[in-house]
Amino acid sequence: MALSAKSLILDLLSTLRRGTMPVAALVEAGQIFGLADNNVRVALARLLAAGSIERDARGCYRLGPTAVPVREQVVSWRHIDQRIRTWEPGRWLVVDTGTVQGSAGARKRRERALRFLGFAELRPGLAVRPANLRESPEQTGAQLLALGLESDALVGVLTHLSPDIEVRAAGLWDADALADGYRSSKSALASSEQQLPQLGEGEAMVESFVLGGRVMRQLIFDPLLPEPIVPAAERSALVAALRHYDRLGRACWARFLGRHDVPSLRTPADTRISDGTPRLWH
Repeated sequence: MALSAKSLILDLLSTLRRGTMPVAALVEAGQIFGLADNNVRVALARLLAAGSIERDARGCYRLGPTAVPVREQVVSWRHIDQRIRTWEPGRWLVVDTGTVQGSAGARKRRERALRFLGFAELRPGLAVRPANLRESPEQTGAQLLALGLESDALVGVLTHLSPDIEVRAAGLWDADALADGYRSSKSALASSEQQLPQLGEGEAMVESFVLGGRVMRQLIFDPLLPEPIVPAAERSALVAALRHYDRLGRACWARFLGRHDVPSLRTPADTRISDGTPRLWH
């Protein structure tokens, strides 16, 4: 799927250290990714009208208030290990939306919110995840609301599930695919690290944006499952590898950002990969 001007703008603004970028930089970044100047300017106008971005006194753009909760998820991958705690088997967080009425758009936002925090559907209207998040159930509920969950959904804790339901709950995620993904992405980062010094500036910017962003997005949507459901050590190894690659990616973008007097950024999250998971931005 081709990169859209909207995705490029939101991805860049979500990962800037100070959160602002002049229009000239956004337009030039679009050129590097093959986007026409007019496409970028039209996307800026539409995002501004929708409140997804805003313009400061200097004419630079930053994310608007409605995009801030998603941005917080975007940057959370760096501290994954701080977001979880030891799981007490048999204890599950639950979100009950069985009686919630909403539009198709509301359901889409709900699904994205649940996916951001690693919930999976146990039965229609009932989503669960291991209760291994460091936040309290109340704090998790507040996060879900900020990300788009309806206010009349119920968020709580389930314990003492029957053995067969416990097995079903633990099997809601493809643990083998998650583990394979950790290893594959770690290998891809290592290969790209060897290739980046041989690329031109624009090619290196694109390479680091696409690959670093894809792996970042993988971690942003990772359900943060505990042992023994997944090999958590392999997830931690991927996080460490991405932190290192992120520094390389920022170096690839440094000259471009310096020309536009923009502080260094973290490698943007890639929203172009069509793999059946929710997009970061809607």
